[in-house]
Amino acid sequence: MPNSSSMAQFLLLAFSDRRELQLLHFWLFLGISLAALLGNGLILSAVACDQHLHTPRDFFLLHLSLTDLGCICTTVPKAMHNSLWDTTTISYTGCAAQVFFFTFFMSADFSLLTIMCYDRYVAICKALHYGTLLGSRACAHMAVAAWATEFLNALLHTSNTFSLPLCQGNALGQFFCEIPHILKFSCSGTYLRKNGLLAFTDFPFLGFFIFVVFSYVQIFRAVLRIPSDQGRHKAFSMCLPHLVMVSLFLSTSFIAYLKPPSISFPSLDLALSVLYSMVPPTLNPLIYSLRNQELKDVLKNKITGVFSEAINSLSSSSYVSH
Repeated sequence: MPNSSSMAQFLLLAFSDRRELQLLHFWLFLGISLAALLGNGLILSAVACDQHLHTPRDFFLLHLSLTDLGCICTTVPKAMHNSLWDTTTISYTGCAAQVFFFTFFMSADFSLLTIMCYDRYVAICKALHYGTLLGSRACAHMAVAAWATEFLNALLHTSNTFSLPLCQGNALGQFFCEIPHILKFSCSGTYLRKNGLLAFTDFPFLGFFIFVVFSYVQIFRAVLRIPSDQGRHKAFSMCLPHLVMVSLFLSTSFIAYLKPPSISFPSLDLALSVLYSMVPPTLNPLIYSLRNQELKDVLKNKITGVFSEAINSLSSSSYVSH
């Protein structure tokens, strides 16, 4: 078996041996990536260009859209390329780069979801202090801390993973390079290096999870004290979609990364990876835009404006040609 110094490439998961199903996977992944690019791109342009959306909630939503785009662009294009050209290979360097960027964007995504939970906690439980606790400087500091911390986290994970000697094969059994699957190839007997660092660096995410649970307990206690049914409904409708997405992201990623290797099944691993790497980045724009009336209005105006300009341009060109 080759070791890590001589290994030139890894083999990714082949979804099917039939050409028709390979093309079906290509078109399916293309549709998912286009939906994610369109949704997150619209949110980025709306929040960046409209002064009415320069609020803490929309500021963090902009950063969340950036991480969602990064997650999709890191894994899906290579899977689409392999399905289209009937190949399964990825270079050693390309795999290392994919691990780094995927870990970076997914970790930053979770950090930003935690910060957005804090935003909802302050908005509902400490509304009178909202402007003080979430001023522009505080929001900028939290965003910078999230990006910088997760950059270092991704660098630590990647360097630890690819510094291990790999001699157990090179067929990943996954459609992108994922750390748990790479660690299976390690011939190192040092448990601490193979799994200890992974658990240690994931410990902060357990703290984030506890913070999210504590925050939502306080939020729901505060919401239940709201006297009007309309007020309770508005508060629940603002918080529940966020809680669902955080729960989906956490449960699937924790199972994928921390489950024992003995219960690894190809279909289960594939389902978990799709649930935490593709579903949240695709659905986040839809969930957060539907619950944000100002964002919906801005997006509606922008889309209407684009269509109006296109129609006027076609009309003008038709008039000139006649």
